[in-house]
Amino acid sequence: MPEPIVEVHDLRKIFPTTTGEEKRAVDGVSFEVAPGRIYGLLGPNGAGKTTTLRMIAGLLTPTGGRVRLNGHDPQVDRESAKRSLGYLTASTGLYERLSPREVLNYFGELIGLEAAHRKKRIEDLIHWLDMSAFADLRCGGLSTGQKQRTNIARALMGDPPILIMDEPTLGLDVLTNRVVLDFIRAEGARGKAIILSTHYLDDAEAICNEFGLIHDGRIVGRGDLAALRAQSGRTRLSEIFLALCGEDQHVLSGVPGATDHSSTREVE
Repeated sequence: MPEPIVEVHDLRKIFPTTTGEEKRAVDGVSFEVAPGRIYGLLGPNGAGKTTTLRMIAGLLTPTGGRVRLNGHDPQVDRESAKRSLGYLTASTGLYERLSPREVLNYFGELIGLEAAHRKKRIEDLIHWLDMSAFADLRCGGLSTGQKQRTNIARALMGDPPILIMDEPTLGLDVLTNRVVLDFIRAEGARGKAIILSTHYLDDAEAICNEFGLIHDGRIVGRGDLAALRAQSGRTRLSEIFLALCGEDQHVLSGVPGATDHSSTREVE
């Protein structure tokens, strides 16, 4: 396997609170991602996923630990780290009066792409993400799925070797969800190192090579699906998560048919 180009070691983040106590949001998170691998960072709301991703991207200063993106520390060599990274969040906004094509052209200019390269890259992304029907409409009038495809294209304008995808399929319809997942899978096959954070466990199970299950700021399980099954004695990803974070009996106590675990769509 190639050497990892994402290295996260003992990452920690402590926030002060109004009571004077400290909130340990991320507590010793470590993992690596090699080119061509899709790493699923999974956990419930408040587990520390987004805080971890923001520290990896250099948007938040860690309390401790270290990050390397393609050999660069995002806290020290910020510009080189940024050039190695495409970062997508579910809350990323768009300029509503611009069209997707204009948004992509603008961000291509910002990252220094030459005009001919920029034009070709835009056309390739519009084709790959099936955006032709709305590429020249104003972003303010686009659907949620169309906006998300535009945001994905924007994150990929510089063709970075590392992608962080934070809830990329949140709120999408079934067809758009498939387009986005197929595209992420294809980018992994092209050799990108991808970190995917999602509540949708079916999505993660379908495309991720490895997983880190995070609970209360700590990684409680790691490895591929076979390794997680061995660690937990469970089969389905939702069952595995509940078992490894010690919540299965608490969550399921008194629930008729609890051993069936009929829903794997979300961990909440």
